[in-house]
Amino acid sequence: MFAAVQDEFAAALLKADRPVPHSVTSHTSHVPEKRFAVYRNNVVISLINALRARFPVAEKIVGVEFFAAMARVFAAVHPPRSPLLMFYGDTFPDFITRFEPASSLPYLPDVAWLELARTRAYHAADAEPINPVRLRHRDERELCNIRATLHPSTTIIRSRHPIVTIWAMNSGEAELEPIDQDNPEDALVIRPRLEVTVRKLPPGGAAFLQALSTGATLRQAAERAEADNSRFDLTANLAGLLESGVMIDFALYDGKKE
Repeated sequence: MFAAVQDEFAAALLKADRPVPHSVTSHTSHVPEKRFAVYRNNVVISLINALRARFPVAEKIVGVEFFAAMARVFAAVHPPRSPLLMFYGDTFPDFITRFEPASSLPYLPDVAWLELARTRAYHAADAEPINPVRLRHRDERELCNIRATLHPSTTIIRSRHPIVTIWAMNSGEAELEPIDQDNPEDALVIRPRLEVTVRKLPPGGAAFLQALSTGATLRQAAERAEADNSRFDLTANLAGLLESGVMIDFALYDGKKE
């Protein structure tokens, strides 16, 4: 019985067209519409603010009013599943993909995915990036058979749009300038130490890291990256692998941890 009352109360909070639950009463009114309306409004505003805090670049791109309206629609159909509002909005990028009023901004969902990845990276487990000295004296055969362990905060985002550039220009990381919205960019989001960083990956870099994340050796990952993009440069990507802090450990193909 109490569970049914809770469900009715929660549903009414996020659906403005629903009547006040019959279980809600006060000493001044049998059905306190005004008081419930204030409470309902406060709940919705708190959810909008939670999304605003998590997706500030998306809000800047579409504007405060548009974002609030979009977030309000989202909140009505996607109530929180956790009391931790800092994680609210995991499905927001997918929602934007289907939100017709935002269809004129095809890059917006991918920018939201990037912002979501930044939050996840911030709260991911700590891990120390590998010291490059450990690879210095490996011969070519050993290097080719290395399997890398990636940092737990790592997220790779592939996009048909310049999402790293768009995010940087709207977050204060880069100056505004004209861009080609159809220029693809892949992003690496990671927190190797205290600060979350966003890096634009070189050609084939996303395929290379994705292969490594599934247990491929460096040789196998390089082959997949070359198949993905003929401009893949193994030397440059190995340097980025170490410089970014994305690699935290490795093992040889025979299973021996190094």
